[in-house]
Amino acid sequence: MADEIHTSIPTTLEQRIRLLWSQIRAFAVHFYTASGAVLAFLIVLAAIRGDIIQALWIMLVAMIIDATDGWLARRFHVSEVLPWFDGRRLDDIVDYLTYAFAPMLLLWSSGYLPAGLSGLILTALPLLASGYQFCRTDAKTSDYFFLGFPSYWNVVAFYIFVFKIPSLTVGVILLICSLLAFVPIRYLYPSRTIQFRLLTLLLTGLWLLSYALILQQMPTPQRLLLDYLLVYPLYYVGISLYLTFQSYYLAHKTERTRMSDLPEKHREGSVY
Repeated sequence: MADEIHTSIPTTLEQRIRLLWSQIRAFAVHFYTASGAVLAFLIVLAAIRGDIIQALWIMLVAMIIDATDGWLARRFHVSEVLPWFDGRRLDDIVDYLTYAFAPMLLLWSSGYLPAGLSGLILTALPLLASGYQFCRTDAKTSDYFFLGFPSYWNVVAFYIFVFKIPSLTVGVILLICSLLAFVPIRYLYPSRTIQFRLLTLLLTGLWLLSYALILQQMPTPQRLLLDYLLVYPLYYVGISLYLTFQSYYLAHKTERTRMSDLPEKHREGSVY
């Protein structure tokens, strides 16, 4: 029905009302996405005040918005209703602020990074790696994976604060994750990857719930919740690696089959 609305000029009052309502809903979805930029600003303010818990709560809200705005955009055919407005670009801008810039500022201002030049370099690495990641046209694959570490610096910051990881270890984590942004591992897109989707959605929902309960119980959260925080990334990384190797294995197998089906002279190459 959305296609009918936008491929023809509305002539009747009913069609005009339907078009206007579709545009209002589309703008509302974009506003919902853009609100993440305001949340990033509030995270920065909380970081400046030294209120880590408040910053982490705001990060949780930002993650929920990011997890749901894409579904809303598809549900209301936003790209068809407002074809001149690039919602993907808006989403990338907001994600960079909430997933990279604000979390790194929070880590810096909270004293979890080494002092001096080394701390500045460790802060710059994730920001630069994320800039590279967000500008890649293949950062999200056609079969709904993230290619390279998907700039989950807000999640990294959450784990650092909850487990009170020392600055030296924090530096190692930031360095490794920054380098992984350039390694073509296919990471799960929790809300869209088809393989293991129901299990991933269930475990991700439980992780978000654990995140909220831990913040509510800080500074002494239940051990069970902390244990689950360790289980979920093992699942996420493990399944991502499994599906990555499976994808490359199948691609290699397909290529070998294709080459074996070619005539001998084509496989060896020809000088003519």
